[in-house]
Amino acid sequence: MSPSKMEKVEKRKRDEETPMKKEKKEKKSKKEKKEKKEKKVEETVEKKEEPKKAYINKNVEILASYKYEQNEELSALPQSTIDEFYKKHTIDIQGDLKLRPILEFRHAGLPSNILEVVKNFANPTPIQAATWPITLSGRDIVGIAETGSGKTLAFTIPGLVHIASKLKRGNKSGKPTMLVVSPTRELAMQSAEQAEAAGKAVGVTSICVYGGVDKHPQRKAFQRGVDIVVATPGRLIDLINEGSCDLSEVSFMVLDEADRMLDDGFENDIRAIMGYTPKDRQTLMFSATWPESVRKLASDFLNKPMRVTIGSPDLAASQNVQQIVTVMENPRDKERALVDLLKKVHKSRTNRVLVFCLYKKEAIRIERSLEYHGFKVVGIHGDKNQQQRTEALSAFKDGSFPLMVATDVAARGLDIPDVEFVINLTFPLTIEAYVHRIGRTGRGGKKGIAYTFFTPEDKAHSGELINVLKQAKMDVPDELMAFGTTVKKKTHSAYGAFYKDTGAEPKKATKIVFD
Repeated sequence: MSPSKMEKVEKRKRDEETPMKKEKKEKKSKKEKKEKKEKKVEETVEKKEEPKKAYINKNVEILASYKYEQNEELSALPQSTIDEFYKKHTIDIQGDLKLRPILEFRHAGLPSNILEVVKNFANPTPIQAATWPITLSGRDIVGIAETGSGKTLAFTIPGLVHIASKLKRGNKSGKPTMLVVSPTRELAMQSAEQAEAAGKAVGVTSICVYGGVDKHPQRKAFQRGVDIVVATPGRLIDLINEGSCDLSEVSFMVLDEADRMLDDGFENDIRAIMGYTPKDRQTLMFSATWPESVRKLASDFLNKPMRVTIGSPDLAASQNVQQIVTVMENPRDKERALVDLLKKVHKSRTNRVLVFCLYKKEAIRIERSLEYHGFKVVGIHGDKNQQQRTEALSAFKDGSFPLMVATDVAARGLDIPDVEFVINLTFPLTIEAYVHRIGRTGRGGKKGIAYTFFTPEDKAHSGELINVLKQAKMDVPDELMAFGTTVKKKTHSAYGAFYKDTGAEPKKATKIVFD
C-alpha cells in the first residue's frame, strides 16, 4: 500500500472514531502529561531537599552533642554578682542542685544555631537564667513566675536539646517527643509559634492541637509524624481516645500555666494525659502562683523537682506595669471617659492598646462605639468563632488594627509584643483576673501602663485592689480607700473558711518505733 493510501486509511479511522473514544484519548494524554509534570516536580523538590536534609542532620548532630557545663566565664564571676542578681529579681531556688544562673546567653554554651533563636534579646529573663541550668541538666522543675516573664523559651530551648539527643539515638518513629499542655487556645497557639520558629534551626516539626476547629488536619499531622505537640487538654484527650494521638514516646513534658488549668477544672484531664506518657520522662511545670492544688500535682507527677520562684509565690502584679485607678461615681460615664482617654494615649492610632470588658455583649457594644468614633478596632469574645478570633488577634499583632476590645478570654496567656496600654473599662470578677489583664502590658522586661475605671458596683474588690497597688508600690486614690480595705477570706473547697494554707510541702510519713 502506498504512503498516500495509508494516510487516507488513517484519516478515515480517525474520522470514524466516536466522540467518546476521542475524549478517552484526550484524557489519557492529559493524564500522562500531568504524571510526567508531577514526576519532574518531585525530582526537583528531592534535589532541593537533599542539602536541606543534610543541613538539618548536621544541626541535630551539633545540638545532640551538647551537654550543659558551667561556662568558665560564669564560674569566674564573683559570688557577690550572683547574689546581687538573685536579690534584684527576688529569686528563690529550692532543691539539691547548686547551679549558677545563666546571666548572658553565651554562658549557656549553646550551639550557634540555637542562639539564633534568641538573637533579638539582650539577656535571658530571670526565669530563663535560673531554670536553664536545671532543665538542661535533665532535672524536673517547678517554675513560678508572673505572666510575661519569658517562660515559653525557658522550656522550648531545653526541649529542643532533649529532642536532638533523642533523634541522634535513632528515635524516628514519628511519635511526639515533647508535649506542652496549655489552658487556652490562644496560649497554645503562641507557644506553638515559638516552638515552630525555634524548631526550624534543627528541623524539628511541631503541631498545635486545640478545640473549635476541624480535627482532620490535626489527625493528618500526627500521621505524618511530629516532634512537638502543643495542646489544650480537651482536644488532646479527644484525639488520644480515638487513637489518633500516641504519647507513648513523650520524654519531655511541660505543664504551662498549671494554676490556670486547675482553676478551669482540667485536673482530671491533666492527670489522664500524664498517665498516657512514660513515667521516666522529664517534667517541667510552670505557674504564676503556688497554691495547694499545684503543689499536690507536682508531688504526684514530678521526680525530685527543683523549685524556682521569681518574685512572690502569691499572685502579684508585674513591677513593670504602672497602675492608674480612676474611681467613677456613675458607671455610665465610663464609655465617654474611654473615648477621651484613647484620644490621649492612642493619639497616633498606631500604638497597641488593649481594652477589657466584662461580658461579651458589652465588648460588642464598645467595639461598635469605637468604630463609630473612627478607631481601627477588632474584638475577641465568646461569640466569635476560632477563625474570627485568630484573624482579630493577627490583625492586632501586625498593627493593622492596633486597638483591641476583649473579654477575659484574652486576659491570660496572650503574648502580644509591645502592648503599650491596657484599659480596664469594667473591673473583672476576681482580683486574679485583674492581675492577669494588666499583665498583657509590660512584658519581656518592657514598661507598660494599665488604666482601670472603678465604680461603686466594684467596691467588693476594693480591699484586694488596694493590696495589689500597695504591693507594687503604686498610688492608691483616696476615693478607692473610701470604699474600705476589707478583704474577704478565701475558703477551701473542703474546709471552708477554717482552712489555713501553711505553705509547707506535703510531709512524708514517718515510721514510729515503740521500744
